[in-house]
Amino acid sequence: MKLPIATVAVFLASFTVAQAEQNCGDLTNQTDMNICAGKAYKASDAELNKVYRKIQARLKDDADTAKLLVSTQKAWIGFRDAECKFSSSGVEGGSVYPFVSSSCLDAMTKSRIEDLKVYLDCEEGDMSCPVPAAD
Repeated sequence: MKLPIATVAVFLASFTVAQAEQNCGDLTNQTDMNICAGKAYKASDAELNKVYRKIQARLKDDADTAKLLVSTQKAWIGFRDAECKFSSSGVEGGSVYPFVSSSCLDAMTKSRIEDLKVYLDCEEGDMSCPVPAAD
């Protein structure tokens, strides 16, 4: 199981730089590109927190599952941060490092948003979904 996760992480990291270059590549200097990538990550992080809070609200009457959500999210953040530190280690100390790091954080955060949104759209009676349907 470790190989597929690593493969996905490497794919995401390489995809992120390509995606960020597409969004920030029109800029003329590295500083502006770094700022652009940082802003993109900040926006994704805000969206992640919004989706996470929606799930928390639906779990307000289920303390055990809410604790599992917190634990899972903390573990995911640890993984995301470690993966992005690793994937950007080749440029650490260079002027492109903030761009590569922020781009990785942004892409992985966007992926997590999509994963969490699935829980918000579970159909009534879906036994594999830990989040109750919206009222």
